[in-house]
Amino acid sequence: MHLNYCYQVYKLSSKFYQDYPHDQFPEILEKPTRGYNCILIDCHSDYFVCVPFRSEIRHSNGFHFHATNRSRSHRSGLDYSKMVIITDTDYLDNNAIIDRDEYRAMIDNIDRIVKEALAYLTTYINHKNGTEILHPKRYQRDYSKSALPYFDSILFKTNPNSEYQLHDQQSKAANTALDSEYQIGNKKLI
Repeated sequence: MHLNYCYQVYKLSSKFYQDYPHDQFPEILEKPTRGYNCILIDCHSDYFVCVPFRSEIRHSNGFHFHATNRSRSHRSGLDYSKMVIITDTDYLDNNAIIDRDEYRAMIDNIDRIVKEALAYLTTYINHKNGTEILHPKRYQRDYSKSALPYFDSILFKTNPNSEYQLHDQQSKAANTALDSEYQIGNKKLI
């Protein structure tokens, strides 16, 4: 099955970091002088997936750049474990700047990146809603340092029995056709 999606590079805004302060959300990446650049993935659900660019990724839950200037001296790439889930477009800033060669590597591998990022997210969702429970060691390895638990209220609706229910919109994501331009709030993806 082919998944339709839109993507764009953004920087997480100061409003995002005000609403998710590092002392309360330590697994969300933060640099005091600037926000993190991320690729925003929209699968036409009622939320957006933001995967940050990082200079150092020392685990396998990410896309690693191999032929870029930074990757010659760092383990740079896109870190799936630090993805954040947002619904508010005020959390996005258009002033993202990334290296040209990393941008080219991202574009050349965008289908793989989206597939892997959404697989990482779906595995987390399936574990939390009980449809595919991970072995405790695998959960510890893959999700103990993840930012995803901070966004359970967005990813799931909780019923009175505290069972997780995935938002209905996600199941429709694969069947939605793309336009050449896509509007997210007041921000236009092209």
